[in-house]
Amino acid sequence: MLYLVSVVDDKNAPGSTDGRPDVGEFNERLISAGYWVLAGGLADPAAATVIDYRGEVPVVSDGPFVESKEYLGGVWIWDVPDLDVALKLAAEASKVCRRKLEVRPFQEPVRGQ
Repeated sequence: MLYLVSVVDDKNAPGSTDGRPDVGEFNERLISAGYWVLAGGLADPAAATVIDYRGEVPVVSDGPFVESKEYLGGVWIWDVPDLDVALKLAAEASKVCRRKLEVRPFQEPVRGQ
């Protein structure tokens, strides 16, 4: 089952980046176990561009979609057997990346051929 694991950062108390070797080791364990699909850190929300084409023409605006003290700092996508495994791994991941995580299953995953 595929899970999106969102790394939540906080502008008022950002997570430290000194745990990157720990995160790398954790990622290597995910890869070895066959759980790894994708991971990546994101640039600061100020680097975001929002595109809204629900009307007649696309509207493009700079900055994050939502102003908030908490923001999406990175993501993992894991392919694990069930929620129990995802939550166990997320607890480890939260410790190594020193941030809160949100774990959400994909409703209908689409995979490339």
